[in-house]
Amino acid sequence: MGRFLVIFVCCFLFFILTNSTTPAIMNRSHSIRDGETLLSDGGSFELGFFSPANSTNRYLGLWFTKSPQTVFWVANRENPLPNSLGVLNITSEGILIIYSSTNDIVWSSNLSRTAENAVAELLESGNLVVREENDSKPANFLWQSFDYPSDTLLPGMKLGINFVTRLESFLSSWKSSEDPARGEFSFLLDPNGYPQLVLKKGNKTQVRIGSWNGLRFAAEIIPKPDSISTDDFVLNEKEGYFVFGSKSLGFPRLKLTPWGIPQRSIWNDRTHKWDFVEIAQLDICAQYSICGPNAFCQFNDSPICACLDGFMPKSPRDWKLSNWSGGCARRTPCSDKDRFQNYSRMKLPDTSSSWYNKSTGLGECKGICLKNCSCTAYANLDVRGGGSGCLIWFGDLIDTSRSKGDGQDLYVRIAVSELENVEKKRPVDKKKQAVIIASSVISVLGLLILGVVSYTRKTYLRKNDNSEERKEDMELPIYDLNTIARATNNFSSMNKLGEGGFGPVFKGALVNGQEIAVKRLSKSSGQGMDQFKNEVVLIAKLQHRNLVKLLGFCIHKDEKMLIYEYMPNKSLDSFIFDLTRRKLLNWTRRVHIVGGIARGLVYLHQDSRLRIIHRDIKASNILLDNELNPKISDFGLARMFGGDQVEANTNRVVGTYGYMSPEYALDGHLSVKSDVFSFGVLVLEIVSGKKNRGFCHPDQNLNLLGHAWILWTKGTPLDLIDEGLSDSRNLAEVLRCIHVALLCVQQRPEDRPTMSTVVVMLGSENPLPQPKQPGFFMGQNPPEKDSSSNKHEAHSLNEVSLTLLEAR
Repeated sequence: MGRFLVIFVCCFLFFILTNSTTPAIMNRSHSIRDGETLLSDGGSFELGFFSPANSTNRYLGLWFTKSPQTVFWVANRENPLPNSLGVLNITSEGILIIYSSTNDIVWSSNLSRTAENAVAELLESGNLVVREENDSKPANFLWQSFDYPSDTLLPGMKLGINFVTRLESFLSSWKSSEDPARGEFSFLLDPNGYPQLVLKKGNKTQVRIGSWNGLRFAAEIIPKPDSISTDDFVLNEKEGYFVFGSKSLGFPRLKLTPWGIPQRSIWNDRTHKWDFVEIAQLDICAQYSICGPNAFCQFNDSPICACLDGFMPKSPRDWKLSNWSGGCARRTPCSDKDRFQNYSRMKLPDTSSSWYNKSTGLGECKGICLKNCSCTAYANLDVRGGGSGCLIWFGDLIDTSRSKGDGQDLYVRIAVSELENVEKKRPVDKKKQAVIIASSVISVLGLLILGVVSYTRKTYLRKNDNSEERKEDMELPIYDLNTIARATNNFSSMNKLGEGGFGPVFKGALVNGQEIAVKRLSKSSGQGMDQFKNEVVLIAKLQHRNLVKLLGFCIHKDEKMLIYEYMPNKSLDSFIFDLTRRKLLNWTRRVHIVGGIARGLVYLHQDSRLRIIHRDIKASNILLDNELNPKISDFGLARMFGGDQVEANTNRVVGTYGYMSPEYALDGHLSVKSDVFSFGVLVLEIVSGKKNRGFCHPDQNLNLLGHAWILWTKGTPLDLIDEGLSDSRNLAEVLRCIHVALLCVQQRPEDRPTMSTVVVMLGSENPLPQPKQPGFFMGQNPPEKDSSSNKHEAHSLNEVSLTLLEAR
């Protein structure tokens, strides 16, 4: 009995020793090989060897315990181990070294000083440090991984530069989602002048995020601090750096993707995935110095570039051809009598050639600038508390734009003569008497025009409408022509947003400041008074967050105009079919847009007072507001059904080829399933970033529907995914969207789900029926799926094989 007890105790002690989860400390007498595990004290982070998806190379890295595929730091990113045989060791001097199977040094830490009794430790913050065994003060670390970030910034990490040691910490993207080697893009703090964050591709600045104004950076490529954020910027004689964090329960990170897009996300313990914080979109004005020197960019204007007051294009010919790279030059030489023109809501110019002083006030700042002829502009350094500090620019003003957010006041130097010319052009600066006279004349004319419009409208209604329809029409405000003309700068080409089949659309602003979009129907558009009235009556009765809001209309003689709420991000097609802007729509945003369109169609088909078939669901008819929420627009072709009617036949087929269902395009048979088909096509376009009409497979004569069907039957539907999407996508969610889309575009309308069923399918994880062949499928049926073909799970780009390191 005693012998068995001794054996049991020995076995128990062996089990305890070999499964210990002691603090993650490694001393010089210990080597860690591939296959062992080193855990952090709190278990939030792990250090070990890993292989990216579809790669046999091995790397030493750190990852988030709850999401092992989330590797945020890699040691030997430029020099991988060719196989699983590798060793991490710490020398007697405290240097970390990775050895290959042939005993070659693959990577080593860079120490400025050595120690006699060094240990390596993985802290709860995710920081791998080397320190003296009895000294755990951060200031005394011999080496730390936080000083050498890869592609991810964690709370506590500094993005910036130490002016004493010249150590610079910056993010650099992976070469691809499968290769952690340094990629093309870097995210760093430029220390020249007043430090600012920049995004670079190679040595060329792509986007200038800007300088810290006390609350946030100039361009909000990363979300501005709010009640749950702990972002901060520190600048003193020794160092300048940016740190970020969050007061929320989740763990935050800021990652630079291989495509050069910073993404901020928070780990959600409830859903066990990363929730991506909405990142401000990068419009064309975010492109560094797109308008050249001494000009500024306005995203919603046409053209987008304009010279600052007192400046003129260096090359008028190039400027007219929309080549703004040469910028603008000062029209009048500098003098000590110059004034300053105030530009509000501006993203301040490049500060790399600026001078700043934290204690100088704005008044003194103006005086300093006026005394120096090379000074071109000044502004507050800090916007908090009414503003403080002084920021001065010398030479050309580069990369200036009108901010879509709060922005800042920028005071630009201008000659007195130029300023007088500018003021003369401003109607707001006319004498008070002239204003009163002009206002009186306009008021009288407005009343006369309103009377004419009212008379014309009443005459038309008596001829064409019954009393009930007249009452419905009167629910919307009527705008007079003068009001709309003033709002759109007399329908200026600079206010033109685009042009559809029924005429141009202009941006405008009413007297109260409300921004509007004016759809001015062309006389040759083919949309007569009936279609115009149809759109007015329909939209007046529809109220839903995913339908564009009609504010009113205008009728004047042959002029017919619809006044809508203004959508700053224009239409969906300007994003998903543009090689640059498509990257701004990550998967979280795309699935949000898909869900919003689906809910809008459910409202039209069954939840509104009327049953309405849109008949023209397509990417260009989905508008996006400032938060990228989708809104269905353009109801000129919509068909209203009454009672329990769900289908009809028509002799006039209208809509857009590529989105029409087969039964409607060929036979004129119209039903709610026609919109379902169009929705399915649109979802495939959103997932793939490709147009259905015009898509051409390089090897087969297939449209986008046919291509998607072939991939589905081959078991490789995820090959449809837009290459511009980052590795942050939820592949199970993508697969479900493709599945639902294929159910929507089936040949027979009775096989397609209703939109209410679509919403349920998208929001659940329940099994879905197998789709049948889509409509307008061109090509032969593919061969039967081979039993050895890869399953869907094999396409996960986030999947990595891991080997953990554990201290003994």
